[in-house]
Amino acid sequence: MMQALKGARYLTSSTMKHAVSELTVPVPWGAIKGQIWGPDHGHPVLCLHGWADNCGTFNNLLPLLPKECRYVAVDLPGHGCSSHRAPGVLYTFPSYLMDIRRVVDALQWSRFSIIGHSMGGNIAGMFSALYPEMVDAVVLLDSYGFLPTDPKQMTTVIRQGLDDLLQYEKKTEEKKGRVYTYEKALERLLASNPAISEQSAKILLERGLVQVEGGVMFSRDVRINLKNVARISLEQSLGFQSKIQCSLLVVLADAGFQKVFAEPDQKKFTSALLQGYRDKNQTVVSIPGDHHVHLNNPDVVAPLVSDFLQAKVLSPSATLTDDQTAKL
Repeated sequence: MMQALKGARYLTSSTMKHAVSELTVPVPWGAIKGQIWGPDHGHPVLCLHGWADNCGTFNNLLPLLPKECRYVAVDLPGHGCSSHRAPGVLYTFPSYLMDIRRVVDALQWSRFSIIGHSMGGNIAGMFSALYPEMVDAVVLLDSYGFLPTDPKQMTTVIRQGLDDLLQYEKKTEEKKGRVYTYEKALERLLASNPAISEQSAKILLERGLVQVEGGVMFSRDVRINLKNVARISLEQSLGFQSKIQCSLLVVLADAGFQKVFAEPDQKKFTSALLQGYRDKNQTVVSIPGDHHVHLNNPDVVAPLVSDFLQAKVLSPSATLTDDQTAKL
């Protein structure tokens, strides 16, 4: 049965292992799709996936988290089952922030928690800084909450993003997307993302492929591969970080971004951000695993996230002020 709620539609699926519903939020260019886990009146938790993934990235983790929460995992525009942005439009972080505002407005959430993986964590960090009164807790899964750019590189990066879009628009439709067999699509995903297991890849492909004549195509918009032209420096990132008022948990995989961002220039960015969290008595932990450890080995991640949610938003102490809660 379908129930409308201020632009959000829920369609219960009986084919899934757990009680999961489909979400559709109408937007000016189409719809943002997603999945809902947990009771109607559970504590609201928004789940944001990483770049080129989809909300299936949380399929293995959410069943292990507190049952008192209402988890809404969305496919960000251009990903999974959500609509692609209108022609001529680039994918930028400010646009994703507006997407989140649209989703929570449709859900009628005034205050909620966020779990964000990778790019989803960067969106969570920025959103929490801009709307601190709306966010009561944040979990960053192999993410630093922000992705600073060296000011010396900004003109080069922005110019590349603009030029890449123009080049993309000159391609024929045939060249913009390839048709695969399912096996070849799986093979390509595994080759391009060695951090995920075959089982994890198959989960992502459930929302990551569309049937077309002659086989399947990846559902994601090719434009997500173009450079993000909305950049901020380390100084600006730290300024935004200082505006976050809620409790925050950073879970870093030892073979994830900690390994990828090992160069001295990158290390100074990540070290400064982590120190900023520690200075505010936020929790930063490192666990064994790769960038997709929450999907490949959710048992490693779930206890940390569960304990955090229990302490910060579900226990009686969660009714205290943010400043008091941060000291727990």
